[in-house]
Amino acid sequence: MTKEITGSNKVADLEIEIKTCEKSRGLGWFTTALFLVADLAGGGIVALPIAMLQSGGYIGVIIIIALSIGFCYTAHILGENWTIMCERWSDYEEHCRKPYPEMAYRAMGRRAKSICSGILNVMLFGVSVVYLLLAAHIINDFVTSIMGRNIGFCFMIVILAFVLHPVTLLKSPQDFWWAVIGAMFTTVLSAILIMIGTVLDAPICYHARGISEFQASSLVLSFGTFMFGFGGHAVFPTVQHDMKNPYKFTKSAIVAFALVTAMYGPISILGYNVYGDSLESSIINSIQTEWIQRGANLFIAVHCILTLTVVINPLNQEVEHLFNAPHHFCWQRILIRTVVMICVIFVAETVPTFGPILNVIGGTSVALTSAVLPSLYNLYLKAAVFDESTKKYRRPTLYKIIERTPKMRLTLNVIIIVLAIACGASTTYSAIIDMVSTRFTMPCYLSYLENATSVHENPTHCCGRFKNISRFGDSAKYCL
Repeated sequence: MTKEITGSNKVADLEIEIKTCEKSRGLGWFTTALFLVADLAGGGIVALPIAMLQSGGYIGVIIIIALSIGFCYTAHILGENWTIMCERWSDYEEHCRKPYPEMAYRAMGRRAKSICSGILNVMLFGVSVVYLLLAAHIINDFVTSIMGRNIGFCFMIVILAFVLHPVTLLKSPQDFWWAVIGAMFTTVLSAILIMIGTVLDAPICYHARGISEFQASSLVLSFGTFMFGFGGHAVFPTVQHDMKNPYKFTKSAIVAFALVTAMYGPISILGYNVYGDSLESSIINSIQTEWIQRGANLFIAVHCILTLTVVINPLNQEVEHLFNAPHHFCWQRILIRTVVMICVIFVAETVPTFGPILNVIGGTSVALTSAVLPSLYNLYLKAAVFDESTKKYRRPTLYKIIERTPKMRLTLNVIIIVLAIACGASTTYSAIIDMVSTRFTMPCYLSYLENATSVHENPTHCCGRFKNISRFGDSAKYCL
């Protein structure tokens, strides 16, 4: 339903009536900020130090600051888009199941809505694979450090998926936001432990570290990881929709990005300076204090498990909608969600390293949902005008967008769109080449016997250029 506006046609950047979107109940702005932190942080905690190394060190600091500011801005305009929609179409004041695709529809039409839904589904599937891989990797390391024997990372993927599958059969996790907050706190605790462990290793590892020669191809690859660490925008409209005062979303976004940057920055800088090129896929495995490594792994694993169960649910519902499955618990739900989980397992077993997949997701769906689409939809929504004859908003042409949009906003949004597409495309290309060449890993189903019989005394990557220096002296005993 479109709200009637009297008077002459009005351009879309007219002042929003903020009272329109208010609810009697909903999330407060600070609670929303915690939700955003839970969505953003997690995988980035363990992977960003490696991205810092790939980017050549302090170039990574510039990238972190630039992405934090840039993605905070796109979060702001994404929130602005939703507020505009609430003001213009009263339907959105109540429940909206898919706010991001609806935003695409109101901005650019039905085809844009379908494209947006497809991008979101691909992203949800990819993120599910990443978190399954990361959780399996961490839990396997945790069990190995206790038992002294490697169960097998590839087996752990299947075991973990089997254990989590019953939880994914629940209708929806929307009433369990405490789990999301729990995921946020486990990430913070893990970040604290990682910083403590890195500082303890610094006196020995800092002077022995090696720094690889800078390569432009590695810098391009790092963009995918950096974007993944800051790109949680796909769920932002859903969280904003649940706020008591949605117009305060910008305040929540600023606090969230400040907190996440405060975690990412120190960990990335410390990891780069202390461990250098001895860093592997996760900074946690470089920490040499055993109880700290185990604690950090445990907290991140809990975060990954909680996030995986939440992320895969919308994907399951999309597939159920595609096949017209009943909304109540039934055999169709069990079958569909089992097939989805099997698909996630298959991709995880085919590419059993989360780094390359993370880079591909960062360069494709994250670049689109966190930079390109918010900026594009904002330009269209702000430049729309109300047609008095049809009582509907008319979508602007490209010429009208240029004509009606303030030059500062137009320039900023276009720069973001161009940079995101350029960086995303180059990162995706480099990640795919890297995945099939220098970092090729044999699929699990071709190497189960080898993985199942491997034995590791301690899943720790010692520091130094040759990864043979331990704080505890005996490198043969403590190093992989």
